Amino acid sequence: MRKHVPLFLSIGVQLILAFFLGHVYDIRVFMATGYLVGTGQSPYIAQNLSAVFHNSAFQSVASVGDFPPWPLILGLVYLISYKLIPNLLLYNLAIKIPIVTANIGLAYLTANILSKLGAAEKVAHQAWIFLLFNPFLLYATSAWGQFDSLVALLSLLALLRLSEEKLTSSAILLALAFIFKPTVLPLILVVFIYLRGRPFRLMFQYFSILFVFSFVLLVGPFVIFRWDTTPILQHWNFHFSVADGLSYATFLELIKGSDQIPSLGWLAGLLWAPALVIAMFALKPDGEGLLDLLKNSAALILVFFLFQVRVTEPNTILILPLVLILASMGALDPRVLTAVWILPMIFGFFNTSMFQLLFPSMPILMDRLLQLSDVFRTARLVLRIIVVIPWLYTGGWIVLSCLKGNRIAGDFEKRKDTLSIWK
Repeated sequence: MRKHVPLFLSIGVQLILAFFLGHVYDIRVFMATGYLVGTGQSPYIAQNLSAVFHNSAFQSVASVGDFPPWPLILGLVYLISYKLIPNLLLYNLAIKIPIVTANIGLAYLTANILSKLGAAEKVAHQAWIFLLFNPFLLYATSAWGQFDSLVALLSLLALLRLSEEKLTSSAILLALAFIFKPTVLPLILVVFIYLRGRPFRLMFQYFSILFVFSFVLLVGPFVIFRWDTTPILQHWNFHFSVADGLSYATFLELIKGSDQIPSLGWLAGLLWAPALVIAMFALKPDGEGLLDLLKNSAALILVFFLFQVRVTEPNTILILPLVLILASMGALDPRVLTAVWILPMIFGFFNTSMFQLLFPSMPILMDRLLQLSDVFRTARLVLRIIVVIPWLYTGGWIVLSCLKGNRIAGDFEKRKDTLSIWK
């Protein structure tokens, strides 16, 4: 029973955070989306829902920007929560239940992968504890309400199944991860590298399944529920035209006074495409095992992030378990693991993301803190840029370390009992 104490404690902490906290923008969008889908309406058309939720904050809620699977989950959550018990805090908690479940699953999957790779039981247990109580992970998921841990869980499971030659299940899992959030796009290239040199039918099988499932999950709900695609097509370049978050372009708001990239400058948002191609050819896999898959995945995902103009703090969760496993296996310095989660969390403070989590339970205090932060706007934006610099450096260092292709298996057996992520 004692070995389950950390699990129960983590669940308890996450449920408390999930009940009282939620990002003022995202959680309102998710609540509105759940209502719209649950009542047979399109979640991609913004509406005034202040009368529905008896709260003026829902007067002008933006439409959801996620692909259909997440809105469909939110619709189901609405039907079994707010429709039965119209309470915003309970609805807030209900929306987070799938996210909390994903957090727990990610901790167990990471520990399981480390055991499969030959890590000592102590190291696998440390990784399990790390993810159960990591402040940044809980802040961005259980408190904020973003579901990037679900994307990370599906992606990591897809890579594991691929290493086990379970191509069909791997392709389906990767399709799910991609449709939940396209931040996993680099993993498609990782799969291509892994299958390169194999019989063509294997690659054809994998990518056929990947394409078919992605297409069905993306287009199917629009056809079945007759949702209008016009709002999505009108804002197709949003992620390329807004400089936001842990991006090299985050300085734009300080200089220009707006996060909107001017004119054709949005083409800078496509720099990740040639960067990924170059990085893909630079990869030197040492073999075809799971460790190489994880190393290549960490490299390409970070290249993707480093050359984007918009990278929100929760997006970086995708890289967290990969760096954790590589650090636990001795492939990366544990200090890099610390930087990967602490820097986005510090950035969240100067980005006022933390203040905005008070919306469900203390909206008045949230408004006052946001007003206060606006007084120090220039200093806050400068400090935000200062935090981004070491983030870019850390990401670049990890990419270069992975691209070197150094084998670590040779002396791992001699060191596995002394490895630790707590240094």
